[in-house]
Order: sequence, then C-alpha cells, then structure tokens
Amino acid sequence: MPQSEAPRTTYLLVDGENIDATLGMSVLGHRPNPDERPRWDRVTEHARTLWNQPVRALFFLNATSGQMPMNFVQALLAMGYHPIPLAGSGTEKVVDVGIQRTLEALADRPGDVLLASHDGDFLPQLEHLIDGERRLGVLCFREFINAQLSDLAERGVQLVDLEDDVHAFTVPLPRVRIIPLETFDPTRYL
Repeated sequence: MPQSEAPRTTYLLVDGENIDATLGMSVLGHRPNPDERPRWDRVTEHARTLWNQPVRALFFLNATSGQMPMNFVQALLAMGYHPIPLAGSGTEKVVDVGIQRTLEALADRPGDVLLASHDGDFLPQLEHLIDGERRLGVLCFREFINAQLSDLAERGVQLVDLEDDVHAFTVPLPRVRIIPLETFDPTRYL
C-alpha cells in the first residue's frame, strides 16, 4: 500500500511591529487600543482555511530591550503561535532580519507562505520563493502595502486584506480605500 504524504503546511510569518505600526499610524492615527488590534486567532484560522491545510504560525517580536510582553506572548502561545522574540545590538531591524532568514530557509522546504507585513524589505526573499508550485500570500491593508510587494500579485502572490478578507477586527476600521463595486455594502456607511 502506498505511503500517504503528509499534508502541506502554510507557514504564517507575522511582522507584528509592521502590522501594529501601520494600524496605529496609517489607519487609526493613534496607538491601537486593545479592541482595535487584530484578533490573531482569526488570522490563523483564515490561514488554515485559505489553502485548506495546517498552519505553522510564527510571530516575530523585537526583544532588543531585554523585555517581552509576557501577557501577549502567553496569549500567542494559547492561540498556537510560536513567538520568536529576537534581540540585537539596537541598530538592526531584528524582526525584518529574522523574517528574511526564515523566508530564505523556506526556499529549501515544501510548503506555502503567508507573510503578514506591508514592508518591501522582504521582496527579494518572496521573489525567490515564486516557483510555480508554492502558494504565496501577503496579509496586509491593501492600500498601505509596499508598491513592489503589491506588484507581486501579477506573479501569483495573493494579497489578503486583514479587515475585508480575514475579518481580523471586531470593530470597523476608519479606512478610506478603493472599494470594488461588487463588494460595496452601503449599510456599512449608514
């Protein structure tokens, strides 16, 4: 009897700093309150259903200060995330470097990749992963994604909106963006 293959895995890499900074500075105009932050369990569930396969969720944190937000780390662990607290000398973008290295390591492994970030610093690594077999996606607020990352959609990289597609928020965000007519819901504005 033939041996069955293990199911493919979706590697979900979360650039928590970037998502939080974009949400706070570009969407809300202030530091997000707890009820305005993404529900990371919804993000993981969307990642699982997007390609109907198990998810390995990695959440990258900057721990250069020597401190970790333990309540948040415990919440991530409870939701099945693997927190990756990285520390550096204070001059490196430790989260970016950690994600870049992880994307590079994934080039030698089977599996699909979802990156939660708006940052163009990951462009070379994502381009390297485009091979015609691997599914790739970027979780973001579409209107704030780096233009070069957005252009990867023409090469098959799926852009997934955190609010519209994932429904990661419990409250509507005050976003102004282009709305495709087929998805326009006027009741949201009444």
